[in-house]
Amino acid sequence: METFDIAKLASYRENNRIEAKAAKGGLPRSMWETYSAFANTYGGVILLGVKEREDGTFETVGLTPVEAEHLRQDFWNTVSNRSKVSAVLPIESEVEVLEADGGMVLAIHVPRAPRDERPVYINDNLFAGTYRRRGEGDYRCTRQEISAMLRDQGAETMDSKVLDDLTVADFNTDTVRAYRTRFRAARQGSSWTDLDDERFLRAVGAAMVSREDGKLHPTFGGLLMFGNDYDIVRECPHYFLDYQETLDPAIRWTDRVHSGDGMWSGNLFDFFFRVNRKLAESLKTPFKLNGIFRVDDTPMHKAVREALANCLFNADYYGVRGVVVRRTPDKLVFENPGDIRTGVEQMRLGGVSDPRNGLIMKMFSLIDVGERAGTGVPDVFATWANAGLPEPRIEEKFGEADRTILTLMLESDAKSAHNEQIIDNNEQLNGPSEQITDNNEQLNGPSEQITERQRTVLRFVERNPSTTYEDMARAAGVSSATVRRDAEILIGRGLLKRVGSRKAGHWEVRGREES
Repeated sequence: METFDIAKLASYRENNRIEAKAAKGGLPRSMWETYSAFANTYGGVILLGVKEREDGTFETVGLTPVEAEHLRQDFWNTVSNRSKVSAVLPIESEVEVLEADGGMVLAIHVPRAPRDERPVYINDNLFAGTYRRRGEGDYRCTRQEISAMLRDQGAETMDSKVLDDLTVADFNTDTVRAYRTRFRAARQGSSWTDLDDERFLRAVGAAMVSREDGKLHPTFGGLLMFGNDYDIVRECPHYFLDYQETLDPAIRWTDRVHSGDGMWSGNLFDFFFRVNRKLAESLKTPFKLNGIFRVDDTPMHKAVREALANCLFNADYYGVRGVVVRRTPDKLVFENPGDIRTGVEQMRLGGVSDPRNGLIMKMFSLIDVGERAGTGVPDVFATWANAGLPEPRIEEKFGEADRTILTLMLESDAKSAHNEQIIDNNEQLNGPSEQITDNNEQLNGPSEQITERQRTVLRFVERNPSTTYEDMARAAGVSSATVRRDAEILIGRGLLKRVGSRKAGHWEVRGREES
């Protein structure tokens, strides 16, 4: 959010970066939930002495200068109390007493907390006092979210952990051989080339001598890079790599590669090169010669490699839902578990490299894959701009599972909008053929036939009552416009209901699926 300007108070609305509290009777208890939520998400401004009208606009409540100053002093006294708040984030200049029409306003600028201080929690209770911001409201974090923030606190990246119950003999020998071949080509003349496998793996960071027994064991990064899926999932049960290609709307997947199918190792090295070849096919390659040889490696190919590598470097492999790469006719989508350690804005700007898996980044960089100086994502943006394509979109999703999502459009805005309209129209036209006629797949009896997609929405909402349309759309795999139409249909049929206000309300599923 841009710097808060009290002169523009009437133009602001509550969102994920701004919260208004009347505070006429003193510091409201709920503001500390917002303090925690802002600190653990993107930061924001808490306005005391301001209330929200029914139409969402702001107005002052008439705080006097004495009342505003009293609130300021109470804030500093309370925020400095470790039994109330785990971290003091604002500095003196970021807590302002401002004059507005109708009264004084106290503006508290809460920055996003550094990752070594997250989670920021209140009331001396880590698991009941940690909050995040979603839309216009604060929600209490799950144990899974809190555990993910705790994993990110350390100075060492999580892939440096030594796995004492495995040996380098557990690595996939074909993967190690393939990596060494690429290393030899990329690092001609390196003294590491002639090392035996154990010494080589130690040199690149895939193995370390354990402090426990003094013997050589795989690092977690080495296991992810060179291991087999069945060993990896013993360390992180939710580990999963998934490439989904949908080029024909009549077919669920025109191609798919995923770990755990028993057909290949399931490790990161093999996944990267299998998927990179498939993604390269989605890009147009102009005819260009270097001497007598054709050059097929364009800036867009390099940018896509960077996006895929960045996805693998920054994934939280102890998180849930795994890495997902999707290719459709008009876009490429890269999803990884875990939030962005540097924040969305810094990731977009570049210049700061803080990978979640530093050893994995190192091992890939040794074979000339991935940027180590924090310039990879900005280069992707620059390449897309030079190609005249829509700006890449970076999203963070918080809640049941933290996700980072990078979307690269392959067509111009006009053509993409046309294709989405066609898809939406097809979804409408195909609706009757998707209707459920089996008694086991009906909600509230035979008169309430709904599509499979609408059943997916209902199930998702039942598990996540505070969800947004955007979350529903992602769960159903369709556009927000489509899921809004589905929600309207479900509301009209009495199967779904919105309870409470737009800001603090929730969804209720009125019909239940019969089993």
